[in-house]
Amino acid sequence: MRRHSLRRLAVPVLCAGLASCAPNGSGTPDPAPFTPAYQGIETRLLDGDLVSFLVQMRGARDRADVAAYAECAAAQYALIRGYGFARHLRTNIVEEGGVWRGDAVYTISPALPRGERTIDAEVTVAHCAEQGIPTV
Repeated sequence: MRRHSLRRLAVPVLCAGLASCAPNGSGTPDPAPFTPAYQGIETRLLDGDLVSFLVQMRGARDRADVAAYAECAAAQYALIRGYGFARHLRTNIVEEGGVWRGDAVYTISPALPRGERTIDAEVTVAHCAEQGIPTV
C-alpha cells in the first residue's frame, strides 16, 4: 500500500519539473535570443574579379552566421561593381573572446559562373535585408 502512494506522488512532481523546463511546450528550453552585433566589413580587391571580405561580429550563434555576413557583403559588392553573380571560394572563421572574424574570398562575374557555390547577387541581397544582415 505504501508503494502505491509513493508512485502517485512521483508522477505529478516529475511532470511539474518537465513543464517548468519547457515553457514553449516542445520539451526543450527556449534558446537565447539571437542579437548579433555586426561590426564591419573590409573589402580587398585581390585581382580583377577576385575579392576578399573581412567581416567581424559579436553574438554569432555559430560559424554559419559569420559566413552569411560575408556572403551578404560579397553579393552587395558584386551589384555595386555592376555584376550579377558571385562564386564562393573559401571562408576562414575564428572566434576569440566572443568576437567572430571571417575572411571570405569570392569571384564576381556578370554571368552565372561555373561551380556549385554560386550566388545570385540580387536574390542574396534581398534575403540579407529580410534577415537584417548588413551589406557593404
